[in-house]
Amino acid sequence: MNATTGNVIGIRFMRLGLLALAAGMLFGVIGGFQFLFPEFLQELLFTKTRPLHVSLVIAWIFLAAIGGIYFYLPRRCDLSLSWPSAATLHYWVFLVTGLVILACYVGGRFGGREYLEYPAVLSIPIFLSWIIFGLNYFRTVQKSREPWPVYFWMWGTGIVFFLITFTEAYLWLIPFFRDSMVREIIVQWKSYGALTGSWNMLVYGTAIFVASRISENPGVARSKLAYSLYFLGLFNLMFGWAHHTYLVPSATWIRTFAYAVSMTELLILGKILWDWRASLEEYQVHRYCNAYRFLFAADMWIFVNLILALIISVPAFNLVTHGTHITVAHAMGSTIGINTMILLASVFYVIREELPKSVHAGCSRYVAIGYRTTNISLAVFFAALVVAGLGKGFYDGESFQEMMQSIRPALLVFAVSGIALMVGLWVVIWHAFRLLGLVLSPEPVVGQASLQRDSA
Repeated sequence: MNATTGNVIGIRFMRLGLLALAAGMLFGVIGGFQFLFPEFLQELLFTKTRPLHVSLVIAWIFLAAIGGIYFYLPRRCDLSLSWPSAATLHYWVFLVTGLVILACYVGGRFGGREYLEYPAVLSIPIFLSWIIFGLNYFRTVQKSREPWPVYFWMWGTGIVFFLITFTEAYLWLIPFFRDSMVREIIVQWKSYGALTGSWNMLVYGTAIFVASRISENPGVARSKLAYSLYFLGLFNLMFGWAHHTYLVPSATWIRTFAYAVSMTELLILGKILWDWRASLEEYQVHRYCNAYRFLFAADMWIFVNLILALIISVPAFNLVTHGTHITVAHAMGSTIGINTMILLASVFYVIREELPKSVHAGCSRYVAIGYRTTNISLAVFFAALVVAGLGKGFYDGESFQEMMQSIRPALLVFAVSGIALMVGLWVVIWHAFRLLGLVLSPEPVVGQASLQRDSA
């Protein structure tokens, strides 16, 4: 009973996440064109499209990661959910609250701060649902009689630090923080930087879980390198946020410390995935071809984004680039190039494990087309943002309008490549959503998958 509940809720979270990603990409494209042509869809103002885009994409990351955890614990780790009904409650609270938030954005009702711009009262059900999720998770994994693999630690840490950093993000409600602009900005940027670290823990734990299962090598999740990634990621989560606060008064040692640790966990994650790919047998690559593709793409984007992250973490250069399109390029490289690729790998790993090869082999070619379209257009998208950011950062004139005209060609490339990126992801999302629906179909389909796995 518990395993079945975990399977169903996990898949539902994943499918809801895919819908959020598809909608988030649409609003992102609309926002990109509104930036160039303010009259475009004027009734849906840019002040609405940006929070819609950001909230939906962040929701995708959390939904897909949570769905994987709910699915993998009973189905792959043989740990039945301790509180099955709580998982169902978590899903419905997330869904209903999310719909209310979207309705508030469309209706022009705001009340929060950047990235969490919805009325603050809606943070209460989110916070309570995460407490339920955390209790369910820790009560479930404590049943394991073996030493925890690193992804258990990562998932647990991501859950705990989400609650901490989410609380920090609302300290502006207290007059002590709200009445001081500098204090409020520092706390906001600190909380958002650490909040990113909390979802990185969930996503990177998922990456190591999927990699260890594809390679059939549990040692991937128990190696010294994997635990180094965990501790470095934890260290960075707690201290690496400070590179966001170079522009506001803060202690010099905090800035220096942040620069020393900034984004370094990406280097170790890249190393783990690089070694993992080299260790795979040919049959493993072909058996999990779609999941492998997306983990391979994540590995490549890790190194691209790491280079950019290290550059913009240099205080002198950060002074020029902060708030420009280079910051957006870094965010898109992380969100789409790394996190989304890892989570899509997780989705297609589930599909390959739960469905017979004959069911999904026919669409593999379309997934491959979507995969290539996504990554090529993302590369153009990323480069256009960097060029636009350099043009804005190094502009030494006095006219904002002239500056925007000078970078307009790069922004046009950015907007057009965004359409190609959206279409490529939509192709992938459609097939993933449809196939996950088949996983929820009657038991004979799953039974066929089990027989095929046994004979593989």
